[in-house]
Parts: sequence; structure tokens; C-alpha cells
Amino acid sequence: MRLFAHRDYRRLFGAQVIALFGTGLTTVALGLLAYDLAGPRAGMVLGTALTIKMVMYVVIAPLAAAYVDRLPRRTLLVLLDVVRGAVVLALPLITEVWHVYLLIGLLQAASAAFTPTFQAVIPDIVTDESDYTRALSASQVASTMESLLSPVLAAVALTFMTFDRLFLGTSAGFLISALLVLLTRVPDARPSAHTKAWDKATAGIRTFLRTPRLRGVMALNLVVAAAGSIVVVNTVNYVRDRLGGSQSDVAWMLAASGTGTLVAALALPRVLDRVAARTVMMTGAGVLVGGTTGAVALVAAGLTTWIGTAVVWTVIGIGMALVITPTGKVLRTSVGRNAIPEAFAAQFSLSHLAWLVTYPVAGWLGTSGGFTLTWSVLAVLAAAGTIGALLLWPRHDEGAAGTTPPPLVRHTPRTDRATLSKAA
Repeated sequence: MRLFAHRDYRRLFGAQVIALFGTGLTTVALGLLAYDLAGPRAGMVLGTALTIKMVMYVVIAPLAAAYVDRLPRRTLLVLLDVVRGAVVLALPLITEVWHVYLLIGLLQAASAAFTPTFQAVIPDIVTDESDYTRALSASQVASTMESLLSPVLAAVALTFMTFDRLFLGTSAGFLISALLVLLTRVPDARPSAHTKAWDKATAGIRTFLRTPRLRGVMALNLVVAAAGSIVVVNTVNYVRDRLGGSQSDVAWMLAASGTGTLVAALALPRVLDRVAARTVMMTGAGVLVGGTTGAVALVAAGLTTWIGTAVVWTVIGIGMALVITPTGKVLRTSVGRNAIPEAFAAQFSLSHLAWLVTYPVAGWLGTSGGFTLTWSVLAVLAAAGTIGALLLWPRHDEGAAGTTPPPLVRHTPRTDRATLSKAA
């Protein structure tokens, strides 16, 4: 593939993949650490930790996107990887719950700054239009693959080691990522079309608010977060306390959801060539509503079985892939090329804003109110997000199916402005 023949992109992409899997394995290990520290209250601890993560992503990511062109990007990326490696290395040494919150805040602040910086580097390294599109797709596929393969890798690793050893492995991964970035030639940032930091930080969000199909994507983010929170936050307590499973069983149940995502993700490229992105994503939202409803039915009827849980978790994984995978295509066909990084940064923040709503519900309400009440609330949120998406994203505005609509956001390049100035 021509894209991966590009040495600098290959190294940078490798750094992203390693860092992504480091973050994914850390999330699995964090759930087990929370159970080790808090037992039945693990869901609340994990929910709080993940809420801190979302706060950092929502606040830090837009700021990083706004100021990234003013900083030495290679040095920044290396520094962020080193910070994440040091924090993960310290996690198995902690003895108090508040230590978890402090270190997770530092870890996720670094991760929130890494992603928009990485996205801003891609167009400066990959200058060909078609290769740039493939690079964005590869980045999105890597993020999807991390979410589904990390639990599998964790499950395999936990058959040979305790969860605290996972932290050591992920710390080494972040350092390898830093080394790959250090070996990459990262050019100086191009000046943004926006001169004010606030304009740059909010440009993508403003585009979302004024574009019907992107408003629909915002609503679908809530559907994904509502269903995904059941899997991410509540699996550890549900498997350990309701099903009587082990640490490895927790990872394998998470892998069931990942398997559903993998199957759907592999089938979607051909489907999206024939079916509109809106249709696929709305179908995914319906699947997620069905999955959350199925989870409620399981606990309400007392059907705490391994097979039933695995089926529901797999359905949720399929629904998440149906919504998430076409999102990048919708973004790319909704804005001009030079506004694509802003759109992706906005989606990064807005999607995590939805998780910021659902993580506390899954964690805090799950601990105090039980699974039936908690999953019922999340099912209602998933249904509300689906209805909102149907209303906000008109059927005639399919977005990314067959034809490409004209870009909705165009920024005049700096060279063009200079030419006009001379002409005047």
C-alpha cells in the first residue's frame, strides 16, 4: 500500500497504534485495579475515573487543537508519551482510591493533547489528497481495532500474569511510541486559517451545530455512549459479583463486545459502497437500543447467564461499529479539506462529552441503585439519542452515500490571500 511506504507516516502511525493499545490495556487493568481497591464499589470508582477522563478529553482536546501550531510538535508528542508511560508505571503502586483519580487525570490530560496533535501532523506529512483520506481512515480503523482487540489481548495476558503486570507492559508501549515519534521527521505546523485561539478551538464545534447531518452525529454519540457505558463500566462488577467470574473472565466478556465490533467493521466497507451512511448509522442506533433493552431484560428477569450476557454484549459491539465506522466518512464529506482536522477534533470532544454524561450514570447509579435501574436509564438515553438523530438528520440529507455533497466549510488559503493583496 502506497500510504505505508511513506516512512515518516509509517512510524507515526505505529506510534499511534502502540499508544492506543496501551490506553486500551490500561482501561482493562484499571477496572480490575478498581475492583481490587473497592470491591462492590468498583463500578463507582471506575465510573469516576472514566468521568475524569472524559472531562480531560472535552476540555484539553480543543485547547490542544487551538495551540498545536504554536508548539514544537515532535517534542510535544514525545513528552506526552513519556508522561503517560510514567503515570501507568505508577498505577500498580497506589493504595488509595484518590490516587487512582489523580493519576488518571494526568494520564488522560496527556492522551487528550496527543490525539489532536497527531491529527494535525497527518496533513503535513501526507500531502497527497487520496493518501490523506486513506490516512484518516487508517487512524479511525486503528481506534476501532484497539477497542475490540485490547480486551482479547488482556484476556490472553491475564491467563499468564496478574493485572498489575499489564500496567508494566503498557508503560513500555508508551515509551516505544515515544521512540517512534522521535525517529519521525515532523515538519513545523502550518498557520491556521483562524488567527484567534478561541476561533480555532471552536471552529469545528460551530460547524457541527450548523450542519444537519453533523447534528445527527452528535445525537448518535449519546446512543453509543449510553450502550457502551454498560460494557465499559459495569462489566467488571457484573462478571465478578453476579456471574462469579475471574479477572480473565472480565476481559473475555469485554472481548465478546469487541468481537461484535470486529465482525461489523469487516463487513461495513462494502456495505457503505451501496448503502447510505445515515441508513447504516440509524440501523446501528436501533441495534444499540435493542442491546440496552436486552441488558435490562437480563437483570430484571434474573437471567444472569454467561451465554445471555455474551449475546447482549456482542449485540452492543455490533451496534457501536455500525454507528462509529461511517462517522469519519460523514465528517470528510461535510467540510472542506483544510477544515477536516477541526471537524475530527470537534467530534473527538463531542463524542467524549456524551460519555461524560453516561459514565457517571453507569458508575455512580450502578453502585447505589443496582443494574436494573441503571441500565434502564441508559436504555432511555439511547432511545432519546436515536429519536434526536432521526429528527436532526433529515432523510434527504444522506451525507456519504454514493454522491459527495459540496463542502460546507471553506477557508481561504493564506497563499491566496497574499496573492489577492498583491493584486490589490
